[in-house]
Amino acid sequence: MKAAGKAGGYANTRAMGFLSRKNKFKSAPVVDEPHPIVEELEEMEAVVPERPRPAGPVAAGDPPPPAVAKASSEAGPPTAPPAGAAIEVDGPPAMPEAAPEPATPTPSAAEASEGTAAPVTVKSEPERFMPRDLLAPSRHEVAVKEPEVEAPVKHADVIAFANQKGGVAKTTTTLNLAVAFAESGYRVLCVDLDPQGNLTMSQGIDPDKVEKSLYDVLVHDMPMAEIIQHREIDIAVASIDLAGAEIAMSTKIGRERSLEKSLKEVWADYDFVCIDTPPSLGLLTINALTAANKVIVPVQCEYLSMRGLVQLQNTLKMIQENLNPDVRIEGILPTMLDTRTVHAKEAVEILEENFGELVFKSRIRKAIKFAEAPVKGASVLKYDPQSNAAGYYRDLAKEVLEHESAQ
Repeated sequence: MKAAGKAGGYANTRAMGFLSRKNKFKSAPVVDEPHPIVEELEEMEAVVPERPRPAGPVAAGDPPPPAVAKASSEAGPPTAPPAGAAIEVDGPPAMPEAAPEPATPTPSAAEASEGTAAPVTVKSEPERFMPRDLLAPSRHEVAVKEPEVEAPVKHADVIAFANQKGGVAKTTTTLNLAVAFAESGYRVLCVDLDPQGNLTMSQGIDPDKVEKSLYDVLVHDMPMAEIIQHREIDIAVASIDLAGAEIAMSTKIGRERSLEKSLKEVWADYDFVCIDTPPSLGLLTINALTAANKVIVPVQCEYLSMRGLVQLQNTLKMIQENLNPDVRIEGILPTMLDTRTVHAKEAVEILEENFGELVFKSRIRKAIKFAEAPVKGASVLKYDPQSNAAGYYRDLAKEVLEHESAQ
């Protein structure tokens, strides 16, 4: 019974031998011998023909230099290097001063079996590229160019001739002052913003027959250059359609700047732009004051005409606060002056007392030539160059140019 139990215990022990300490698996000792694949690789390298080698470190898997290939063929099949040894290949002849670089230790056979080939060092190797040199520059490394400061483009002086009082010689002054500028060698554009088209007629153009006018520019955004006609000066013509422009522009965004936007396309081609405005303070006049940087106010030397100056000043103040802070009154021009009457002299005195130096020294006196010249479709300077009427506007042009140079 005892013997049978002992025999059964041995049987259980053999059946569960993996639980027995006596039969525990012992790892075989690691033998430091070359892996067969190393010998095969070296034999293949000896057979592969020579190819040009790039400058730089020798990568794993590249054929050895010619000196190594020749030596290996003479010495027979290559043998695996002993553990811890380094393979050194003769590169280009080193300079006498250069010291040889230390050899890189060769990894063991165990490391080679894991797929890591033994690196080969080359003497006097050139400077290597760093990975960051081969990558595209990041956004932080890109040189940011400073924005070039563009030289300011000189554009024309835009002068609006405005007074809501009609019959004060706005159109006559606009045309004749513009022609006087042209006589002095300046490039001038006249803009007829009055639906009556008197400025257009004064240059011999029938406003009822023009196909394109300022109405198309303001309402349909037609380029300004398409409506300019060339006479004594260049003129952007008007038509009776302008009478409906304010209603047509009522729903347009930025309607107050429509004229300014269109003038920007051409004002680099001119030295002066003279705008004739309608006798009102409506949307057309507001467009003119928004586009202008100067305002000349023709004033008939009478009480009713001077009263309109207060309303114009209030409108101009609103324009400065909301649309065009640079616009200012260039001067107040006494027109249709009759020096024979005491009333005219008193009117001029009132102007000078209230506005001081804003009142021009030049005076535009009454003359029949101003009524005769538009019949011929010409300015008074062309109709009668030697007349006193022509001299008045030449004097005014000199005064305006002096103000321009003094600023």
